[in-house]
Amino acid sequence: MGMWHQQLSGPTDPARDAGWGQERQARKGFFTDTSICIGCKACEVACKEWNTLPMDGDLSILGMSYDNTGQLGSTTWRHVAFVEQTAERIASARASGAALVDLGMPSRRPGEGASPPSGAQMVPPAVTATGAEVPDFRWLMASDVCKHCTHAGCLDVCPTGALFRSEFGTVVVQADVCNGCGYCVPACPFGVIERREESPDQRSADRVGVAQKCTLCYDRLDAGMTPACAKACPTTSIQFGDHEEMRRRAHERVQVLHEQGLTEARVYGGNEHDGVGGTGSVFLLLDEPEVYGLPPDPIVSTARLPEMFRSAGFAATGMLAAAAVAFLGRRR
Repeated sequence: MGMWHQQLSGPTDPARDAGWGQERQARKGFFTDTSICIGCKACEVACKEWNTLPMDGDLSILGMSYDNTGQLGSTTWRHVAFVEQTAERIASARASGAALVDLGMPSRRPGEGASPPSGAQMVPPAVTATGAEVPDFRWLMASDVCKHCTHAGCLDVCPTGALFRSEFGTVVVQADVCNGCGYCVPACPFGVIERREESPDQRSADRVGVAQKCTLCYDRLDAGMTPACAKACPTTSIQFGDHEEMRRRAHERVQVLHEQGLTEARVYGGNEHDGVGGTGSVFLLLDEPEVYGLPPDPIVSTARLPEMFRSAGFAATGMLAAAAVAFLGRRR
């Protein structure tokens, strides 16, 4: 069962498993640090420009704060979310983060730090159990993207080979091979991949009905270049590099924030023993995953295959036994 688990949902080298031999490269991935994202959407624009993705209503107003793209989709491979939080929600986030790991946070009393501007009224902020100040309001801004899972449900169910695992360990869609069956859409535990709908933008006319998602700029990687979104990010909120290095940076950054009393900081996607074997895109979050629209415990459908095969075997054995008993009973 250990081998089955590793091949279906546990930690493994996806490029090696895909058959890449000497051509296999170090696995690449993203580290998205939401604590320094300013919501400029430069990553969204750069992604659309490089991949010639249509706007499809990107300039419309959804009535959801400043979030005009809404979610990831076939024409939005990077999505910057804007989440408004009050002091009560911030305190709750810090409490839930502290429950995950207790590092003995240093305390900070109200009034310490920078002085307020001249003439400004000093309002005593709330203080969490760790002693860190809680602002009255804050924005959570996060640039979401395809996770490029170690065990990718979309890749597992594709019947045409349109999705493939690259030598960098990423998952790429070949638009000219996809037949638009849509099996990959419900197979993704993150709701990332979608089929492209008709658009007034003629650039997408040849891809209508085809499944589309982030390729981690496979064409740029092949040329030794940085993905467009990471290249355009002005705050280094989106970092790109070797997957192991991205995971290390994420955990180190969380420790730094914890030392500052921001116990809400946590790593998402950096656990190779989760339901998808870890993700190629690692995130630092400042609240629970659900706040960002992320599943708290994603799991690839193939993880249940051993149990399904075992149950099917038991059922088949039971049916054969029942048939044998009925046959022998009739002969008597």
